Amino acid sequence: MRAIVIEKQAGPGEASAVVRAVEDYPPPAPPRPGEALIRTLASALNHMDIWVAMNAVGVDLTYPRVSGCDGCGVVEQVGGGVDKAWIGRRVVFNAALRQPLRARPDEPTNAALAPKYELLGEHCDGAHRERFVAPVANLQDVGDADPVEAAAFGLVSLTAYSMIRKAQLRPGQRVLVTGVGGGVATALVALAKWLACPVAVTSRHQWKLDRARDLGVDCCTLDDGQDWSKDIRAWTNKRGVEVVFDSIGAAVHKQCVASLARGGSFVTCGATSGPVAQTHLARLFWGQLKLLGSTMGSNDEFAEVCTLFRAGKIKAVVDSTHSCREAQQAYARLESAEQFGKVVMRWDEQTL
Repeated sequence: MRAIVIEKQAGPGEASAVVRAVEDYPPPAPPRPGEALIRTLASALNHMDIWVAMNAVGVDLTYPRVSGCDGCGVVEQVGGGVDKAWIGRRVVFNAALRQPLRARPDEPTNAALAPKYELLGEHCDGAHRERFVAPVANLQDVGDADPVEAAAFGLVSLTAYSMIRKAQLRPGQRVLVTGVGGGVATALVALAKWLACPVAVTSRHQWKLDRARDLGVDCCTLDDGQDWSKDIRAWTNKRGVEVVFDSIGAAVHKQCVASLARGGSFVTCGATSGPVAQTHLARLFWGQLKLLGSTMGSNDEFAEVCTLFRAGKIKAVVDSTHSCREAQQAYARLESAEQFGKVVMRWDEQTL
């Protein structure tokens, strides 16, 4: 079976050097009860693919392995207990596999606990192969949507949607999205604009800010290493933004907190520049700020955001499309940080 294989652990910036397109990868086992076998039409890269290649996900990974947390395909077979009406449907999947909470006789209620997830494409082989298996509960029908756009939509849009829900973002509130150009950042812009929210973005690259204007962004701030929070506060007449959505981490945390209005929310889903940030506690308590963490999202949230996709209300930004034979080029594109939107691979070819 065709697949994009990570042959061994990569060093920093070397993921593209350890991936290879093969034709003899073992096929997945038949779907178990509650599962579906899906023939891949397109799969999309995330930073998770790079972290899996580097064994930097906090899980003891072995190689060779196949990553891939995003994909669009056609259901070919279903396991026991699954409605056969799924067969032939074009679908996307939520890669977040919710794990059962442990139940011990001496522990309190789990009502306040956040869900625990494992990730299809991280803890087990993912969608960068000709066929893969996923739980039917994690699937959403996308009709006749373009498979490249559908593959680019899934995980980043779910992540962005869950962040917006946690922040309780309301129409018209001002928001800041750091590091525009990444998949989650562009999905956040799309969802915030759907809510009629004025949006500010940052980037280290002027050309990405120029591209962001085409998405309807209202304020673009060049991150040149200076304190750009002053620009954000000037844009808001010194009020600050109601919500900051960040995936950069340590390098920009102080500016993010300084950009918030009283009672505002800082929401993070990642830390590409490092997870150990220094915050400003006086701003936190005087401003009555909220610091929120967010990881992926539930199947209910996935169903809701996919409804917006099917209705044409939001769409993913695609940076580039590659043949699955060009896996190394696709990985190199993502590693370069020169992309604007999602890097997608097509699986239409019969051979590699």
